[in-house]
Amino acid sequence: MGCLLRQKTTGLLPCGVCLCHSSSAPFISFTSLTYPALILLLHLFKLNPITSLSGSYRCTSVPPLLLLFMSPGAQAQQAFRSQPRNVTVRMGATAVLRCEVLRASGTVQWAKNGLLLGPERSLPGFPRYSMIGNPKRGQYHLQIENAQLDDDTLYECQAGPSESSAAIVSYGAWVTVLIPPSKPFVEMDLETPWVAGKKYTVTCVAPDAKPMAEITLYKDGVELTGAESFTMSGSKDKLLNTHAEVTVTAVSSDNGRQLACRAKNSALFQPVETRVTMSVYFPPLPPVIMGLEREEVKAGRMLVLQCVSHSGNPLATLHWTKDGEVLSTTWEEDDAAQKSSSILRLKITPADNQAVLCCESINLVSLSPLSVSRKITVLFEPEELTLLGSLVAVEGQELELSCYASSSNPPVDIRWWLGYKELNGTVVTMEEGANGGMTTMSNMTHRVSREEDGLKLTCEAFNKGTHFSKTEIAQLSVYYPPQKVWLDAPPQDVPLRSGTTVRLVCFSTGGNPTGTLTWFKNGRPVPDALKQTSFDMGVARELVLVLTASDNMAAYRCDSTNKAKKTISAHTKLMVHFTAVSMKITTKQEVLRRGEVLSLDCLSGSSNPKASISWSMGPYRFQGVEQAPKRAQFGGVSVLSSLSLNLSSQHHNQKVICQAYSLVLAEGANTFFQLNVLYPPEFSPDQPAEVQVVEDDMATIPLLVSANPEEVSCIWLHRREKLVKEGDLRYHWSDDYSLEIKNVTRKDAGVYTVECANEEGGNQTSIRLDVQYAPSVKAEKDPVLVNLGETADLICVADANPIISGMFSWKWLGEGEVELEEETQEDESGLLTIRDVTRAHAGLYRCTANNGIALPASVDVRLVVQFKPQLQKGPQWRKVASRGDGTTTAEVVCQAEGSPRVNFSWGKNGVRLDFANPRYEERTVREGSFHTSTVRVVNVSALLDYAVFTCTARNSLGEDELDIQLVSTNHPDPPSSFRQVGLTHDSVTLEWIPGFNGGLQQRFRIRYRWDQSISSLYMDVFPPSATTFTVTGLQPVTTYNFSVNALNAIGESGYADNNAVLTITTKEGVPSDEDSVAQNAGGLPAYLTAVLTVVFGVVLVLNSLGCFFGLRWKKRRGQTGNHNYLFIRGCESKNEEEGQSTGRNSNKYESREKINTAAQRTLLIDSGSETDSNAYESYAVVRAGRRRRWRGKSGLRKRKGQLKKYPETERRLSKQMRGGKRHFMDVQQPQRDSDLPFELRGELV
Repeated sequence: MGCLLRQKTTGLLPCGVCLCHSSSAPFISFTSLTYPALILLLHLFKLNPITSLSGSYRCTSVPPLLLLFMSPGAQAQQAFRSQPRNVTVRMGATAVLRCEVLRASGTVQWAKNGLLLGPERSLPGFPRYSMIGNPKRGQYHLQIENAQLDDDTLYECQAGPSESSAAIVSYGAWVTVLIPPSKPFVEMDLETPWVAGKKYTVTCVAPDAKPMAEITLYKDGVELTGAESFTMSGSKDKLLNTHAEVTVTAVSSDNGRQLACRAKNSALFQPVETRVTMSVYFPPLPPVIMGLEREEVKAGRMLVLQCVSHSGNPLATLHWTKDGEVLSTTWEEDDAAQKSSSILRLKITPADNQAVLCCESINLVSLSPLSVSRKITVLFEPEELTLLGSLVAVEGQELELSCYASSSNPPVDIRWWLGYKELNGTVVTMEEGANGGMTTMSNMTHRVSREEDGLKLTCEAFNKGTHFSKTEIAQLSVYYPPQKVWLDAPPQDVPLRSGTTVRLVCFSTGGNPTGTLTWFKNGRPVPDALKQTSFDMGVARELVLVLTASDNMAAYRCDSTNKAKKTISAHTKLMVHFTAVSMKITTKQEVLRRGEVLSLDCLSGSSNPKASISWSMGPYRFQGVEQAPKRAQFGGVSVLSSLSLNLSSQHHNQKVICQAYSLVLAEGANTFFQLNVLYPPEFSPDQPAEVQVVEDDMATIPLLVSANPEEVSCIWLHRREKLVKEGDLRYHWSDDYSLEIKNVTRKDAGVYTVECANEEGGNQTSIRLDVQYAPSVKAEKDPVLVNLGETADLICVADANPIISGMFSWKWLGEGEVELEEETQEDESGLLTIRDVTRAHAGLYRCTANNGIALPASVDVRLVVQFKPQLQKGPQWRKVASRGDGTTTAEVVCQAEGSPRVNFSWGKNGVRLDFANPRYEERTVREGSFHTSTVRVVNVSALLDYAVFTCTARNSLGEDELDIQLVSTNHPDPPSSFRQVGLTHDSVTLEWIPGFNGGLQQRFRIRYRWDQSISSLYMDVFPPSATTFTVTGLQPVTTYNFSVNALNAIGESGYADNNAVLTITTKEGVPSDEDSVAQNAGGLPAYLTAVLTVVFGVVLVLNSLGCFFGLRWKKRRGQTGNHNYLFIRGCESKNEEEGQSTGRNSNKYESREKINTAAQRTLLIDSGSETDSNAYESYAVVRAGRRRRWRGKSGLRKRKGQLKKYPETERRLSKQMRGGKRHFMDVQQPQRDSDLPFELRGELV
């Protein structure tokens, strides 16, 4: 039972509150007992009470002997081997609370803030929670994944009661979740710009952080000072919002610059930042128009004008107007040049003549708009120039024509041209037109002649302002009929091949207009003739023909005519060779079956000349029976051929081709008849006989079967049993009747038979399924026991398919390197042979089997090397101190490592120790290969017990012996092995092994000086129990002399290593990043060390005063010596919190002894822990209570993490030794003369 005692003192009335957590024995609650009755009960069972003295007693530890009477049949009390500690984790990370229970017999579960999470390791209802670890070893660690805010609470590990054990509850452990702040935001009116010269308050809020966030404000990269910060509650409990306020005076240069807010806390590696941009207003300058050099502008020109307004914030808004009408309200802002500009692109039209263009600028702080205006004059041509009158006439006819020009500025001059000759005799009139211009009309009369046929008549209008002329042109025409027509065509007696492209061209000359040509075939117009074309003397029209059978001996004619209504023609004929125009295969049989004879007839249509008929099917050729040819259309002949064919299943869906071939044309016509042959199921020659598949994959057994009709029913058989989907949902049949087996197992291997049938019959075949699977491996023997120097054979056996050579490999899982000498394989077994075994070979070996299927399988085999006992023999093991006044209790501890089981025997001054004496109790604790024997001496007497105790450890392989002195408390022994372990330019890290502490808590002091100095500096080591310390604040490239000694309440020791001096020279230069990190991890600043030392001293003084006043209060009550002993033990319990250094220093010392680290880790053949005496349970109580109090001091805990890290095996050894050698005494540090051992009273100065 582990009890945490917290002493509260008010005046002279002490009050002890005891929370009892069972870790090794049941607890009993005593209520309503009188004080004498309680004292009598405690003396009866020789208990160490930890209780309140107020008259009501709630909790004490009870020996197993009493429990045997109280609970018949009880076996072993469950206990905590490891209890949870406080954990700090960032949100989203994973936290693990450790809990290990020895001899767990009740239900183990976790409580979250009083709520039980349940006994299942998966913790249903808590998806992010799970219990991990090996339950066989009592590991019930709570793992919290993706830590969230609601995980921040208190947790306890509980083991429920059972028939053999009472319930136990661990110490409470807090999970602290660090929450980073959300992105900060600035509380200011971003929509309203600032005005230069005014002051504004900026507030930045960093919401929902744990712990609170720190906020820094920056203006244009410069930190703003004077910011005031305060915190408020966040959106959830435990979250904090941090507010920071600062006053900013706006200036014009702030426009466009940024305010930044940065927030950070310990949950962030980088601060989060929010930025806002400042804006300050001022008015713009008057606008300017650029791009208009003169007021006269030609119509059609793209006038590009730019209006520019400089300065102002916001930059000016610009807009264009024309005669008061808004043209453009778009502009561009150039923040770099501090100007606004608007481009007006105006396509000048006649309507813009005498228009006024204006540009206006304004912004939010302008008193009135600023503007600039320009007036333009537009020069434009007439939009229309129209020629009126008919231009077609007969020779000698008189033409009357007019030319009209629409409005223009200035008005145009009109002239007439016929060919290259100017015509006179015109009449011109002008009138006012649109857009401020003038219109012009010119009338002209002219008699045409034959020679003017085809000449161009031109009306020209010229504008003097734009220097541009516009013309309207027409052509005169005189009509007469065509004179000649002829053809360009192939000769009529030359045969042409069907499919050949032939061009027939018809030509016509003379006539005005030229003749219109039309093609006819056999008296019918041909619609697809090409368009008519013209050449120098006439016209032509081409007819392009792709010759077909219908063109054979067809008559083609071309007609030419014009408006004179006279037609002339030309004629020709063509001779065409062509293949059969049609092909058709017929049969009298409606249903075709395998084994029958099929008769086919093939009829070829008209061909010129006669064609020859042949038959084929795939690569095969057949000869049919041909009848006499007959005359047919287009002047050709037709032919009939017959074929007989014996049918088989291979003929199904095959095409029988009939071809009519022309030797003259060297080509033929084809048709086919597709066979539909009915036959029963047949299996393909490519049907696989064996299918291989990997276990757990989907096996597909293909079925290559064909049949007609295709409606086939197939039945699969495995081991003579029909497979049905309802029998096993893993079976699935695809559309092609292939069998698919999902998640195939090795039991599915074997021969599968499939039977298929349709309306025509049935058939069957067999396929073998070979299921390959990854290996599973197990150890033939685990653990493997072997003595030192012998040969060890480690064997693992695999179950796999296939078994391949070289599939086994072995790996050493321990630290360091161990050579694996000989690896062999015998079929499915892998063998690792280690000859001449040493302790270094002890540990776990991993056998891995890999046959290339899925992932390899592994099994761990433990090799246990048996050796004779080896005792721990460092200084802390050879002495035990205690006052010899008959009021104290001492514990003499002896620890051995060995395998197999080690037994202990004790002697005092050479005489075997008699444990029948009630003043002596012995208990043995075993954890793996470590065995600890503790002799408890009650009421130590200087006369009787200051002696040499001899501990002998022996097993079947040998024995070892150690002498331990029980002495009086005294000053500590000097440290040893003082050495340097780290060095930078301004710091030195030192390490030493502590000596015997004299039976009291000891601390250490560093003495150092510059080698040229005549005086020394002293520095107290903090924490007091540390054996590694960093001295900082040194000068680079300087030689120093260092020494260390130990102090306790009685006195101090000499300096380490016989007053030896350690001379060290610091490095030079600025430290690198790695040195800085090492310095931060290795030691505390000098000022912090001094402060913590003072605080630690004050705590010790207050503790002593509490015990002192408590003793005086008891003496007034007239209590007996035993009662005083109870109170002293209470004070001792509290001082034990500071007394942990003795045990830890001892561990550091022992870590340098020659211990086989591999054997420490792996020699665990015995059960996890056992006891040889009924004193074991109370021993575990003290041990657990001390460990709890030490871990509760966060400051010391952090410092411990900065000490030198030893191998895992040494830390494990320390854990095993905590209970046995932590203090070697049960008395607190003396506070006054009367508290010293009687032989030292009066000597304390």
